Amino acid sequence: MQYQIVGDTLPAVVCTLNVKESMITQNGGMAWMTPNMRMETTTNGGIGKAVGRMFSGEGMFQNIYTAEGGQGMISFASSLPGCIRAFTISPGRDMIVQKRGFLASEMGVTLSVFLQKKFGAGLFGGEGFIMQRLSGQGIAFVEFDGYVVEYDLQPGQQLVVDTGYIAAMDATCRMDIQQVPGIKNMIFGGEGLFNTVVTGPGKVYLQTMPMNKLAGAIQPYIVTSR
Repeated sequence: MQYQIVGDTLPAVVCTLNVKESMITQNGGMAWMTPNMRMETTTNGGIGKAVGRMFSGEGMFQNIYTAEGGQGMISFASSLPGCIRAFTISPGRDMIVQKRGFLASEMGVTLSVFLQKKFGAGLFGGEGFIMQRLSGQGIAFVEFDGYVVEYDLQPGQQLVVDTGYIAAMDATCRMDIQQVPGIKNMIFGGEGLFNTVVTGPGKVYLQTMPMNKLAGAIQPYIVTSR
């Protein structure tokens, strides 16, 4: 499989597959393709895994696209303004991504639910108690809200992040919460009550415009009819 990520604020990834090569995507993720791409809708692992994916922000069913009779092309477009990044998943290098972050992948990649070990990190950290885990072997495409800033944390090195800005991280990283110090800071600082603390080792990927921030920015301009 070869791929090219095209576009700026509303990108898509265009994948070229050899005969019998397959890609898997969330329900409704395909944007355009050549006529020789065959689609099969599946639970991909049984009802248990399908329910897990549902709780991680995806549909219960996934679509598998396979090139038949020759080379095929298929593209997957982002659902919001932002960017698409490709990650090489391999045994021992799992990725943890935000809910609804998975876009598409090669067949060797497994999408499953990831539960925060510390309940407080999921309840107050802004990333949600449930995230997505990408494991197995292959290339996976993940979509981010806004642009991506990448940090490589050393063992024990920490990064304090505002709610919603963590889009992905290596599974070797640990995520926890930290209360904003001072009553005045919490009430009038505009940063909320808690921040997320990520501890290395591993890479962490931050997004510059989380969906909740985007919704808040455009909300004053939305005119509702009565």
